[in-house]
Amino acid sequence: MCTNAQDPYQKFFQYLQVEKNASPNTLTAYTRGLSDWKEFLNEEGVDAGCLNAERLHVRLYLTAMHNKGLQRTSIARELSVLRTFYRFLKRESMILENPTSFTHFPSQPNRLPRFLYEEELQSLFEVCRGDDPLKQRDLAIIELLYATGIRVSECTNLKMTDLDFVTETVHVLGKGRKERYVPIGAFAIDALERYFEDGRKRLMREEAQRVFLNFRGLPLTDRGLRHTLTKRVQEASHTLRISPHSLRHTFATHLLNEGADLRSVQELLGHENLRTTQKYTHVTTDRLRHVYKGAHPRA
Repeated sequence: MCTNAQDPYQKFFQYLQVEKNASPNTLTAYTRGLSDWKEFLNEEGVDAGCLNAERLHVRLYLTAMHNKGLQRTSIARELSVLRTFYRFLKRESMILENPTSFTHFPSQPNRLPRFLYEEELQSLFEVCRGDDPLKQRDLAIIELLYATGIRVSECTNLKMTDLDFVTETVHVLGKGRKERYVPIGAFAIDALERYFEDGRKRLMREEAQRVFLNFRGLPLTDRGLRHTLTKRVQEASHTLRISPHSLRHTFATHLLNEGADLRSVQELLGHENLRTTQKYTHVTTDRLRHVYKGAHPRA
């Protein structure tokens, strides 16, 4: 039962913005998730403003999402939103009991992250070669994503001042407004320099701080980047199905397969928890075959 007359939603979002430095994408996800929750509570006849929710309501909510055909990953994400919300309310003494306690995540399929083999990467690079300014931009994007492992939002938010070709590093503002510096490889620098010298100048309508621009000369959005990569992937292969995050997976997988230690990869990816990085410790069949032949006496 709610014990405080303050608006719990407003107070929670203040906490996310001020204490957690939550990104706009995170705030959007929580806004959407809690809006769905409030709507469900209203349908159940629960006072959503005071949040007199019980464990039964949480279980019914999970069941309702399942009946709508939502995937387990989506249901788990919504439950995570509720858990964070109610842990905060409990901490602030706004509720007596946490209704999400003892509620378990739906079991998740143990899927390995999709990564690209080198020949798949090469085909992706090849379709972006040319004098067209958008091709120059897209090659720079793909080279940068693969060279650094940065997230889509981190890529689209890059400013010209974040790139330092002297030290060969990129300054990244990650989740929770946390900063890190990531090395850039020579191929990515070459692609970026060509884009800056030619393609970007042709795209730019007025002075712009963002590195990547769309065909109107405006900053490229997350959605625009995803659409761009989907288009280039389709040009490179009719069977290849990847997302921009696949390049982040590829970055981590290739580093680990070549002997990089997990802690270093964790820092490069900007993961807070090492367990998040450990999902990349799967290895390719080629790598396993190489290790087997080099180590087994009768290989």
